[in-house]
Amino acid sequence: MADAVETPSGPNADEDAVVLDAKGLRALAHPVRVQLVGLLRKYGPSTATRLAERLGVNSGTASYHLRQLGAAGFVEEDTERGNARERWWRSVHRTTWFNDPELAEREPEAALAYQQSIAAIYTLRTQQTLNGLQTMPRAWRNTFDMSDWALRLTPEEGAALYRELTDVIARYRRDAPNAAANAPEGAERVTVITQILPELDAPTASSLPSGPHKEGGSPTS
Repeated sequence: MADAVETPSGPNADEDAVVLDAKGLRALAHPVRVQLVGLLRKYGPSTATRLAERLGVNSGTASYHLRQLGAAGFVEEDTERGNARERWWRSVHRTTWFNDPELAEREPEAALAYQQSIAAIYTLRTQQTLNGLQTMPRAWRNTFDMSDWALRLTPEEGAALYRELTDVIARYRRDAPNAAANAPEGAERVTVITQILPELDAPTASSLPSGPHKEGGSPTS
């Protein structure tokens, strides 16, 4: 879901993308900032007041976080729209890539906060679609899907699966604030969310140490 919020990882960053470094990761380690960038990417330039209304926060909060995002290079002032009384903002990039395991190890708290914000937004999007599902045209209700498959893969197979999924998605038309004008009749915004969630097996009894064993520290349940 690279249009409105950030993609946690990816094989390549296109010319309209930003690859997170430590400064960028820390700047996005706040859910409001992730959502602000996402709204600007999804709907185009806007003001702090309008963005605040969408997020349900006050305009001062939105203005503060927009300034922080501007300092980090994620958004910039849209001088063609703004005036002395109303400041407009636009996104600098269309997508964000976070694909540096070493960075995640160096900045564990920021990485976790960023990824938790992404997960929360995915959940919110799903719930919003469910809330409106019964009023959608039947054709779109029949398109809606939530599925999961339990696979048993090696790390290499998991990486290959991710590459194959992104290759399939790349064959389809990307959305942007001005994409509707050139899209075929009947085309609507569709969000595709991919999640590969490793669920490592607990150690088997045969792999646990046998015989007396003593460790320091407090017992845990």
